[in-house]
Amino acid sequence: MKILLLNGTIVGKKTRTLLDEIQKYIQQLPTKHETKIVDLENYELQFVDGRPAEKYNDDMKELIKEIEEANAYVIATPVFQGSIPGTLKNVFDAVSPLAMRYKPVSIVANGGTLQHHLVVENQLKPILNYFRCMVTPNYVYTHTNHFSTQGELTDEDVRNRLKEMTVVFDQYMQMSQELEPDK
Repeated sequence: MKILLLNGTIVGKKTRTLLDEIQKYIQQLPTKHETKIVDLENYELQFVDGRPAEKYNDDMKELIKEIEEANAYVIATPVFQGSIPGTLKNVFDAVSPLAMRYKPVSIVANGGTLQHHLVVENQLKPILNYFRCMVTPNYVYTHTNHFSTQGELTDEDVRNRLKEMTVVFDQYMQMSQELEPDK
């Protein structure tokens, strides 16, 4: 399966650190998968405003294509001002609602306080439910204390939760192969 690990921000490094860790765990699974980390900071993003997809710049078209062609996703997002970043929401607005249907998704998020974990429940999960994604129940939320001042993951419990999430994600990928999406 082709797994897209989406870094849902254009600033900061903690979400990328989490995706690097998850990619390592995915590569240790018994079933081999193709993985790609997509950093939004590497794309010239445009505001999604309802125009036809072919009217966007090449970076936007490439990003949309990569998302729509993936079989599964790990989405990493920081929490800014009690919300997911506008760049991530903009990307969701660009993707066809049918493109992610019945595809597995795991979520990792990072915020400055422990209370912001509810952003995953109240903002990100409803968007993914609209797409009819198969969202794993065990997302991983991290906060500043889980990282060194250089942005390195230092918390062993977080590593264990990321490993566990990866195992569940693998099971969801297997389940998704048996579904025939009604597109």
